[in-house]
Amino acid sequence: MASEPLKEDRKERFKEKILQFQFTPKDIKAYLDRFVIKQEEAKKVLSVAVCDHYNQVKEALMGRGPAHYVKQNVLLVGPSGVGKTYLVRCLADCIGVPMVKADATKFSETGYVGADVEDLVRELIQQAEGDVEIAQFGIIYLDEVDKLATSHFMGRDVSGRGVQSNLLKLLEETDVPIKAAHDVLGQMQSLFDFQKGAKAPRKTINTRYILFIVSGAFEKLSEIVQKRIRRSHLGFQPHGPEGIPSDIIAEAKTADFVEYGLEPEFIGRLPVRVFCQPLGKDDLFHVLRDSEGSILKQYKSSFAAYGIELKFTEEALQLIAEQAMEEKTGARGLMTICEKILRPFRFELPRSGVQELEIDGLTVLDPEKKLAEILKKIEENKKSRDNEQIDQFLLEFYKTTDIHIHFDQEAIEALKKEAHEKGIAVIDLCKEKFKNYSLGLKLIKNNNGMSDFTLTKEDLRDPEETLNRWIAASYKTGSRSQEQ
Repeated sequence: MASEPLKEDRKERFKEKILQFQFTPKDIKAYLDRFVIKQEEAKKVLSVAVCDHYNQVKEALMGRGPAHYVKQNVLLVGPSGVGKTYLVRCLADCIGVPMVKADATKFSETGYVGADVEDLVRELIQQAEGDVEIAQFGIIYLDEVDKLATSHFMGRDVSGRGVQSNLLKLLEETDVPIKAAHDVLGQMQSLFDFQKGAKAPRKTINTRYILFIVSGAFEKLSEIVQKRIRRSHLGFQPHGPEGIPSDIIAEAKTADFVEYGLEPEFIGRLPVRVFCQPLGKDDLFHVLRDSEGSILKQYKSSFAAYGIELKFTEEALQLIAEQAMEEKTGARGLMTICEKILRPFRFELPRSGVQELEIDGLTVLDPEKKLAEILKKIEENKKSRDNEQIDQFLLEFYKTTDIHIHFDQEAIEALKKEAHEKGIAVIDLCKEKFKNYSLGLKLIKNNNGMSDFTLTKEDLRDPEETLNRWIAASYKTGSRSQEQ
């Protein structure tokens, strides 16, 4: 196949990138700082874990790795919208490895209805464009793993325990069939390729060097930690109004996760624990203003596609952050608020002639009012522009014919309306409607000396009929007056 050399070249370049892995934890964190606001400790822990992992991969590829490598799979704990998924995506982008994200809730025990956890590895191969040797160094991110808990907190049936058990093998090291047993088309394609003499593809992929990062909100975990700490503080003065620090969940231990409902073997294979902090109003403000991945860039790009420069004042960003806090969905609330504010403008302003839109505090508080003001100004400018174009047409007509044409007010409004309905400039409409008037009116002037004409709304219904009527009248009367 013609593409085989390209695939081999891509594979070699990727392998060379891993062999030359020289990032330090500070390098990784500096990259994450450009995109992820707050979560300082989380970024440090992840940076160290990722560097350790890919340094071990590099050593193994060079034949110097340890015989038994214990992977530093990561558990991210934190409420929705604090940047857990974004952290992982940025990590994958920084290192340049394929990544797959999935929700734990879609999986079931093998043999039951639902996705098989091994499909995660197969999807990673797809992300690597079918290249197993690249996929084996990728990152698999599994969200909502707290929903697999089997305790009374979650109320999930025992299938959650089965999914955890199936994940155990992946988290350490196992060989996963590249083609699933239920993938009939895939099996047939492999057979066809073999019959055509193609190189026999690998049948399995090993998960030893795939980094697994799992996450969850673990909403009730703080209660478990709180009870444990209270038991250990019996007889001592409590801390804070309720005796427990607000960031109590960060003190969670393995036993707390087990009590929550995770299997000891499962949580034991997640040695790196990262606790993400909720985002406050100031954090959301900095997400908007300072993050290289700010959604404002997305909206600015959307407006730029229509030739409109989108700007925000500091006051507007503060108010957006404040309203997003009320959504209680972390950074996700920013998009909810921005969408509510900007959607009407995105609908009305394209091709309106507006070249700049500034979102200020008043716009955030009442976007419809600001839009109405803009549309009113557009209409006023349009009327002014239409009037200027009509005047321009009449002046050009006079300069080329030495004949004056006038439109009464009703005729002017009719011309504007027709031009708007046809989506063309009013001057172009006039040139089309009155293209024969130059010769026609010169003929009339030659017949009766008349050089001043006024067109009414009725005359515009059929300009050619009006002109013919005027010409006929000029022959009959030979006078200097226009027949009405």
